[in-house]
Amino acid sequence: MTDRTAAVNRETAETDVDVTLDVDGDGDSTVDTGIGFFDHMLASFAKHGLFDLTVRCDGDLEIDDHHTVEDVGIALGEAFDEALGDKRGIERFADRRVPLDEAVASVVVDVSGRPLYEFDGEFSQPYVGEFTSHMAAHFFRSLATNGGLTLHCGVDGENAHHEIEALFKGVARALDDATRVDERRSGTPSTKGAL
Repeated sequence: MTDRTAAVNRETAETDVDVTLDVDGDGDSTVDTGIGFFDHMLASFAKHGLFDLTVRCDGDLEIDDHHTVEDVGIALGEAFDEALGDKRGIERFADRRVPLDEAVASVVVDVSGRPLYEFDGEFSQPYVGEFTSHMAAHFFRSLATNGGLTLHCGVDGENAHHEIEALFKGVARALDDATRVDERRSGTPSTKGAL
């Protein structure tokens, strides 16, 4: 199997983002976005997906967290799309339910090349530290749109920290499952012959 790695830089007037990704990693991460809780979520995403991940973002946090979270999602989605290439041999579909105490996240993913994101649920508190809770859903919309993923997520609970963390872990586990190579497959898992 060839290396499934990518390096993406996204630079705008609002942010400067660098992401490196190894889909077949060990879960190692180095993350610095300037938002402590977001850094924690990205490290958890890498750990539970077994992705080696570096993320550095210099964003306009003097305004709010929106551009930083959105642009990291865009860059990470682009990195997954680049690293997976023609998606030859991948499992393609996966679903996971992940609890964290009273919270549970449900995730279904298709590495389809057709971006679509659906989210069902609400976060119980508007903020976790410096992180705006609804930006978790927006992050995954950005990831799905730029990664070519059909991604359906839901969350239920009583504590936004738990709800968001369960969501990040659930998406990580589902993506790990869906991007695994099935040795029985010689081509791309689609009757079209391409994803």
